[in-house]
Amino acid sequence: MATASQFAQFLERMDALVAAKDDPHVIADETGDLLAELLEHPEFLEERFRQPAAGSYRQHLVHVHPRGSYSVVSLVWKPGQATPVHDHRCWCVVGVLQGQELETRYHLYRHGEVELLVRDGDSVYTPGQVCRLVPPAEDIHRVENAGAEGVSISIHVYGTDIGAVRTSINHVFEQPVVDEVPAGARRVAWREVVGREVVGR
Repeated sequence: MATASQFAQFLERMDALVAAKDDPHVIADETGDLLAELLEHPEFLEERFRQPAAGSYRQHLVHVHPRGSYSVVSLVWKPGQATPVHDHRCWCVVGVLQGQELETRYHLYRHGEVELLVRDGDSVYTPGQVCRLVPPAEDIHRVENAGAEGVSISIHVYGTDIGAVRTSINHVFEQPVVDEVPAGARRVAWREVVGREVVGR
């Protein structure tokens, strides 16, 4: 039976990782392996970090590294709740603890003077599955509860102090969304359009 010790061990290993490594790609990759092991013991997450909110998805700050090198957050969705379309300010690793979550990815295009988001596929993640993301990769996406019933919960490890910056979201995209690239449109690097603050560790 899992207890808080599983989470304590995860934090010890994370502390050692960020102390020893500087490359965010390496940190994210190894964090994914550690998080996958932690998710084998879903009872590690306290009940207070599993509570949803009525109006939108809810973020719980579970842990912040003493020097702000990483944070652990639980995100909780009721059916129908979703993030806005957004990108990230730092590396992040996400693993599903409960339920199913749907990720929709996008690319930014310019058609004349108009900017558009073009859908670039969907992925459904189930308990135990982990994904990694490291800026400055194109990382525009939207995440939602993929189930018709029940709460979904995922654990997010971010390479910054979420207690200080409050969110991992760098920018919210409100451009129109289309399924296919319009004739004559060209893909643009959205970092050049909206800018970004990249936090390495």
